[in-house]
Amino acid sequence: MQILDYRLITKKGEGTFSEVLKAQSIKTSQLVAIKCMKQYCILILILVNKLKEIQALRKLQNHEHIIKLIEVLYDEPTGRLALVFELMEQNLYEHIKGRKILLKQEKIRSYTYQLLKAIDFIHSNNIFHRDIKPENILLLGDHLKLADLGSCKGIYSKHPYTEYISTRWYRSPECLMTDGYYDSKMDIWGAGCVLFEITALFPLFPGSNELDQVHRIHNILGTPNTKVLDRFRKHATHMEINFPYKVGTGLENLIPHAPKDLVDLIKQMLVYDPEERINAKQALRHPYFKELRDQEQQKLLETSLQSIKLLKKNDDSLTEEEQNTSHILHKKTLFNQTNKILQNSFKNKNIHLLDSVKLPTLTKKQADLKKAYGPTNFQTTKKKSIQYEYILYGKKANLGNFLNTLRHK
Repeated sequence: MQILDYRLITKKGEGTFSEVLKAQSIKTSQLVAIKCMKQYCILILILVNKLKEIQALRKLQNHEHIIKLIEVLYDEPTGRLALVFELMEQNLYEHIKGRKILLKQEKIRSYTYQLLKAIDFIHSNNIFHRDIKPENILLLGDHLKLADLGSCKGIYSKHPYTEYISTRWYRSPECLMTDGYYDSKMDIWGAGCVLFEITALFPLFPGSNELDQVHRIHNILGTPNTKVLDRFRKHATHMEINFPYKVGTGLENLIPHAPKDLVDLIKQMLVYDPEERINAKQALRHPYFKELRDQEQQKLLETSLQSIKLLKKNDDSLTEEEQNTSHILHKKTLFNQTNKILQNSFKNKNIHLLDSVKLPTLTKKQADLKKAYGPTNFQTTKKKSIQYEYILYGKKANLGNFLNTLRHK
């Protein structure tokens, strides 16, 4: 498709290299957001950045908290490049700008959980964002998506990186003070600053320049130990790292209304030393998110029970001959629809199924299968790692035994 296939409605925003337009597909009537690269920047983007945003977005598609890239448009006569995205309502900065009433704790918790899920996902794909800030976090209702991967970098790419990356107010100490020797933990620092901002409704470190930015960090968090400063000093030529010792005023005084577990999470995300700073996976397991994790566990259990009931209903509707010829297929279906979800949940979150959960009674066919495959396949394997346990016809069983059974059939 071409840019002419879209009807431009209004301008939504503008950056250094691009502008964002709200548009509508003439063919499908779908509303979209089109990121148009400024013409004089096309050559720079191709030669220097190698269109890394497009590459990263294609790799990270189909995640519920990453903005969806619909298509890439290039107008050869004008040399104009445009990225077509799903349309969101607003960014997080617009959501809190000018707000007088504090956000409800449920929203703060939900937004931060969704953001950390997005960061964890891109980090697990060996990419880090490098520009986490409210303007790059988009909302559709209460659903959050991370956008603008134009500054992203491969986790295993060679140092040094670009020094002047990320918006200054959300830039981590290692990024501010070294000559490009930072890593994916800078995204956690940025997310910590965002969490504070949506809690307090004002930015935490609004520095006017790099040195002022460092001083603002020290004023609140205090100066780091000499070990950290010595490590930064080895890779610093643009800034003299010689700061007098200072005890910070602390975060608690700035957000006295915030619950203790929220303040604790921010502190762990804003640890000065990147090696000691919490990562995205650890942050998602923080007690602050316990309620959301419990809700996810409940949804997984309900999904598994619904899948089992559906399979039981399908089994009961088959003739005896059909059951005899399709029971292996049904077991594979159950594995794909139910047990894979549970297995991933166990592996990632160490969620244990409650023994008190009441599951459907075995049908005659299922009881026959139990007898045919032997009791070892239906025993609770407490000694096995929990991620290998799953539900099979209403009983806990070992995934390895089940797969081996299928292979021998």
